[in-house]
Parts: sequence; structure tokens; C-alpha cells
Amino acid sequence: MTNPNPPPVSNLPATDAEDASPPCVLVFNASDPSGASGLGADVMAIASVGAHALPVVTGAYARDTTEIFDFFPFDEEAVTEQARAILEDAPVLVIKVGFAGSPENISAIAELASDYADVPLIACMPNLSWWDEGKIDLYQDAFRELLLPQATVLVGNHSTLWRWLLPDWASVKSPTPRDIAKAASEMGVPYTLVTGIPLPAQFIDNVLSTPDTTLGREKFERFDAIFAGAGDTLSAALAALVATGSDLAAAVTEALSYLDRCLDAGFRPGMGNVVPDRLFWAQADDDDDDDDDDDDDGVGDADNGAFTTDVFEVPSNETKH
Repeated sequence: MTNPNPPPVSNLPATDAEDASPPCVLVFNASDPSGASGLGADVMAIASVGAHALPVVTGAYARDTTEIFDFFPFDEEAVTEQARAILEDAPVLVIKVGFAGSPENISAIAELASDYADVPLIACMPNLSWWDEGKIDLYQDAFRELLLPQATVLVGNHSTLWRWLLPDWASVKSPTPRDIAKAASEMGVPYTLVTGIPLPAQFIDNVLSTPDTTLGREKFERFDAIFAGAGDTLSAALAALVATGSDLAAAVTEALSYLDRCLDAGFRPGMGNVVPDRLFWAQADDDDDDDDDDDDDGVGDADNGAFTTDVFEVPSNETKH
């Protein structure tokens, strides 16, 4: 028998039975036939934490669960027409941008987002090491110049953000999350969520920062597996939680906890990497009585250093100069 209760979501707005439509999140990302990342990951994570995804396809990967072999981008007109059609029909509370696929698509998405400047924009920079170096540079340059000025939150792995935003970093010490947040803020990003920061004793840190302060951090034990799709899972869950009305600090804490449990329940659908189980809460439980105990034990539990729960306003994606 499956567990009928989905994972708890903080600060969900009260709704009447006749007005129970979930909030909508507009998502730009690529199709991934492995189901590890891309729009499949976004839709499942967003639905799992209580919102409704409006997915816009930016292109398609040719990949399996081990590696990406190629990518086929949609042209910018196709991306624009998809988004315009649904934007004229459904109210969008948050925009999430994953892999746009090309500089031209980034330009189209930025133009669309500028027309909805009061809608928060969650921008995720994935690991692009599988791609041609010249294409990476063009893509990241366009992302920096066109999308970051409109982003509310930038989400990315410490290594990825470091090499992108601080390519000339010369110190023997790795940049701190505040160093990365400062570099992002120069393009107008008020908040940066830096993930996967290596710590001693097989732990990793995840830090929400501004250039001036660390707003909070969550430490987790490292898993002995290679995952595909963690970044899309986290950023999609964060976008959905912001759409439900959670303040940013609470949404980040909840999204990180959700990701940790997805990874803990991860599975290997093919012969390659492990895929997060975004519907872990719906799977059969061998011993319902042990639920609470399981939350306190094992790999991946959060450290006690939780994010502050003080409410602060999530800014819109209005372009900063």
C-alpha cells in the first residue's frame, strides 16, 4: 500500500475546497529521455511539492543515464510561441529557467521574462562540461548578460559557479559562497544558492548567500553514488515552494530537505547514474511505524544549522542596473 500523504510543505496558503488549484510555475528546460534531468525532473518535483508546472521545451538531449551524447536546440521562435500561448492563458507565479539550449533561446526567454518583471525568476546553471567549450562560453556569456539581471535567485553547484563567475580566481583557497554571491550580484542577482561545497568527513554544505551575509546553510552527508538531475530537482522544488507562498529562507530549507530525501531514495533505471526519486513519499513503506525513526538516522540527514525563518520579501525579476 502506498503512502497517501505527500511530504509536508511549509507555509502553504489556505484554500477552500472549491478553490484548490495549485499555483503555476513556468519552466524552461530541455527534454531528457532518461528522465534524470530536464523537464521530466522539473514537472515531477514541482508537482510533488504542491504546484503545477507549465513546461516549455527548449530542445532535446540525446542521452542515457550515464552521459549526454548530443543536444538538439529548438529555435527561439518555437520557444517564444510555446511560452506566449500559456502565459496568455494561465497565471504564472514563478519562472524557472533550466537549460535553455542556445544563446538565442536565452535572449527569447529574457525578453519574455522582462514582460513579467513582477514574477520571481529562479535561474539554474547546470554542469555543461559535456558540451563543446566554445558553445559553453557563448551560452554562459548570454546567460550572464541577459538572464542574471532579471534573476531573483541563482542556483548552482559550487564548482560550476566558481568557474563561470570567478574564472580568474587566484587564491589558493576556494571562493566562499559570499564571494560567488558577490560576483552574481554584480549582474543584479540578489540571492545565490551555492550547493555541493566540499566539507571534511564526507559532508557537503549548501549555502544561501547575498554579497553581504550568509542567510543560512544546510549540511548533508555525502552519498556514495553519482546522481544525474539533482540540480534540476532542487531548483524546481525551490521555484514551486516560492510559488506556494513560502518565504525564500523557508523555501530553500524545504527544497534542500526534499532533494536530500529524493537522493536517499534514488534508483538506477539503467546501467548508469542514479536518478533521484522525486515521488519517494508515494512509495510503499515496509514499516510505517518506523517513519519517524528513519527521518533521524542514516545518510543525508541535515545538520542542525538551519536557515533563519524570518520572513523577507522575495524580489521580482525586474532588471537591475
